[in-house]
Amino acid sequence: MGRRGRRRGGVRLQALAAGAMLLVLTACGGGESAGGGTGGQGPAAQGGGSQGNAASQAVVTILPKDGAESVATSGALKVTAAQGKLTTVTVADSKGTEVEGRIAADGASWSPTAHLAAGTQYKVHAIAKDAEGRESAKDTTFTTLVPKNTFIGHYTPEHGSTVGVGMPVSINFTRGITDPEAVEKAIKVTAVPAVRIEGHWFGNDRLDFRPENYWAAGTKVTVELNLDGVEGRPGVYGKQKKTVSFTIGRRQVSTVDASAKTMKIERDGKIIKTLPITAGAPSTTTYNGQMVISEKYKVTRMNGATVGFGGEYDIKDVPHAMRLSTSGTFVHGNYWASAGTFGSANVSHGCVGLQDARGAGDSSMPAAWFYDSSIIGDVVVVKNSKDKQIKPDNGLNGWNMDWSEWIA
Repeated sequence: MGRRGRRRGGVRLQALAAGAMLLVLTACGGGESAGGGTGGQGPAAQGGGSQGNAASQAVVTILPKDGAESVATSGALKVTAAQGKLTTVTVADSKGTEVEGRIAADGASWSPTAHLAAGTQYKVHAIAKDAEGRESAKDTTFTTLVPKNTFIGHYTPEHGSTVGVGMPVSINFTRGITDPEAVEKAIKVTAVPAVRIEGHWFGNDRLDFRPENYWAAGTKVTVELNLDGVEGRPGVYGKQKKTVSFTIGRRQVSTVDASAKTMKIERDGKIIKTLPITAGAPSTTTYNGQMVISEKYKVTRMNGATVGFGGEYDIKDVPHAMRLSTSGTFVHGNYWASAGTFGSANVSHGCVGLQDARGAGDSSMPAAWFYDSSIIGDVVVVKNSKDKQIKPDNGLNGWNMDWSEWIA
């Protein structure tokens, strides 16, 4: 009995030892029982445990390299992804202002849609995902160049002003522009209510914007000058970033009939007054065409020598003068001609004259009334003069160019 008992106890001890070894092997070897079933579907069997912790295969590349300096404001910035697709790209300056950009349809690249500002530090943050959805991120910093030569644009009308329906946006640059496309792309002109607005270059230093027809009364116009960093000509960069807004006032269009020697003032579709005038004499006729009032002077000096007439006249106190052209065409008061001249004879050197009093102090005079009733941007149309049509770039007079040519 005792021997048999000892043998049975030995068998039990051997069985327990074998079971213990099996348990150790199972726990360390990842057999079927560790997967929770007979199908081998546990994480180790699938390889999911090591896959979930694997690095993303996506590789993000940012140009320029981290820490780069004197980076070009155009053409240098680009973000790409290999073995994956870009999902997020943000580029911002130190103030948090973001650079607009676009991820390509295939997710392989991102490019800015506008130029960068000069002398500015930018931070780039980009994320891409690989085929398994794993993310890879990259962050860099770079600084754009500081230009030695710069330009700005002198613009009209002034911010916050109310102007007439003929007022274009006119920008004169301090340096001749050899890349007009880049400069024009950096200027945005919008209106409320919305209307199509297009730019036209006069030479290489002036850019005007206007709609096809006169602005509607009450229109709000906004001009965004994003010239900072634009390379307008080789080595010459814009340094201007500004937003300008103005309002279109009531509609006033005055028509001068040089033959009838009258001027009819139309306000919001109604003729509110007809005034007798004197236009250019037969040897110094007045230009025909649509002209925009660009300046107003209650009293100013007019010297014929400044517009090619030698010493024919030099009047130091011309009253109620409003400029219509760069070459010297004005609507102005005239106190030196007899009252009977207005409406009966053309005697000027090309300007449109209205009866006035010396010193511009008599508000009852026709010139004073018209001056007080007009604002910069109002239109004065001259017809039936024995002269040519004024050129579109002689003053703010782009309305004398057909729309098809304007947008060509």
